Amino acid sequence: MSGAEEREPGGGGPAAASSSAAASSSAAGLGEAAGPAAAAGPEEPGLLLGGARPHAEPAADPDAPPKKRLKVAGAGGAEGSVKLEERLYSVLCCTVCLDLPKASVYQCTNGHLMCAGCFIHLLADARLKEEQATCPNCRCEISKSLCCRNLAVEKAVSELPSECGFCMRQFPRSLLERHQKEECQDRVTQCKYKRIGCPWQGPYHELTVHEAECTHPTKTGNELMEILDEMDQTHKKEMQLYNSIFSLLSFEKIGYTEVQFRPYRTDDFITRLYYETPRFTVLNQTWVLKARVNDSERNPNLSCKRTLSFQLILKSKISSPMECSFLLLKGPYDDVKINPVIYHFVFTNENNETEYVPLPIIDSVECNKLLAAKNINLRLFIFQIQK
Repeated sequence: MSGAEEREPGGGGPAAASSSAAASSSAAGLGEAAGPAAAAGPEEPGLLLGGARPHAEPAADPDAPPKKRLKVAGAGGAEGSVKLEERLYSVLCCTVCLDLPKASVYQCTNGHLMCAGCFIHLLADARLKEEQATCPNCRCEISKSLCCRNLAVEKAVSELPSECGFCMRQFPRSLLERHQKEECQDRVTQCKYKRIGCPWQGPYHELTVHEAECTHPTKTGNELMEILDEMDQTHKKEMQLYNSIFSLLSFEKIGYTEVQFRPYRTDDFITRLYYETPRFTVLNQTWVLKARVNDSERNPNLSCKRTLSFQLILKSKISSPMECSFLLLKGPYDDVKINPVIYHFVFTNENNETEYVPLPIIDSVECNKLLAAKNINLRLFIFQIQK
């Protein structure tokens, strides 16, 4: 029994030995394969099998879940759109003022962009300095005939977002003006009782509360009369102008003509720009108009404020003094804004030139429009006063 018992394990000895050897060899193989990872495990516990890190960056991890990769891609697209918007601002801005154009956009022959205000200003400066206007970028010649509007840029700029100055929200530039005038709840507005002296100004959303508490509707008649008297004084001058024009239109001798001011230069060492019209006939008399910039200032191109003044000269000989009223208005095809002002003068053979009187242009922007043009086209009215 003991021998059998001893032979039984001995009989299974070779098989067991072989199986144990195979197991040990496979374990050794696994140990070799997993050896680097197992060795690295105690030193770097954050590494998994194959050396992958569980918390790698999502954008750089090819094994990240699909939803995570989509979110990262969406975030990158938003950043890209912001960068594109900023790039468009720098590409579409005016080369002179470096701001986005608000109205018309002009381009030189090489494609550089200028807003309407800067384009007109460049032409006006060149006229004052007796130079050819050039593009600030490439120095090619620019003029109203050489440059053209860029409608594609105008439409692109109108779709770019811009911030409302009242509520700080973003709107397309094409809709911003309407929003600020009609829709914005934070836009500055005035009380409806302003006509009787209420000075309140505030955001639109507070208007209803203010008008409900405004004390001006409860003012006495005497207090309201004082306010209305002040308002009447401001409108009195306007009414005097209109009444004067209506009375002049009833005169027997009235004449008008289209006049064209052409640019010339004085013969001084430092030449100055002035304008003069060809001779024209009104009321059977020959006349000439002259105009000058900033009252013949030495360097009007260095001044931001620009004005025009003119004088009327009688070239004909007359037998008796001729008392006249005259005024200049914009021509039929011009868009310059001029406030009508009536001037009076008595012409004689010895005193046949009026003093230089202001051309009543609204502001320097309108003056630059006139200076930028090749010629200035206006309409002159002369009314002869007979006693």
